[in-house]
Amino acid sequence: MAMGFEMERFSVELVQSMSDAVVYADAQGVIQFWNSGATRIFGIAAPDAIGQSLDIIIPAKLRQRHWDGYDKTMATGESRYEAGALLSVPAIRQDGSRISVEFTIVPFRDDAGRMAGIAAVMRDVTKQFEDMRALRKQLAERMLASKATSP
Repeated sequence: MAMGFEMERFSVELVQSMSDAVVYADAQGVIQFWNSGATRIFGIAAPDAIGQSLDIIIPAKLRQRHWDGYDKTMATGESRYEAGALLSVPAIRQDGSRISVEFTIVPFRDDAGRMAGIAAVMRDVTKQFEDMRALRKQLAERMLASKATSP
């Protein structure tokens, strides 16, 4: 006999095993959830990430800007990024290497409506970013070369 669809089990399995990173941080920016996709992308196992600051994946020179925005979002409940906006930012892996990620955020509120934390769904787009940079460089070189050869 086939079992009926179980939404809670489906949701847990989906989030836990998807290839995209799913990370949830509380209002202080402390990681509370880290799925297998986050482990694959960032090279950090869930037990080593949970309880840590988001700083473990934010490049040092971008941290101040990140925390200014994060703290403002936690205080006001508003983000400068509308729902569904796809953001692209640099991130760091456990080994210190830099990657490019695209992500969307999902704000979470407590029962009183105050911000409780933010979940981010992230995808490693390093290869696409590097390919695009190489294409732009080639285009710029060709445009320069054509200007040099035209009368």
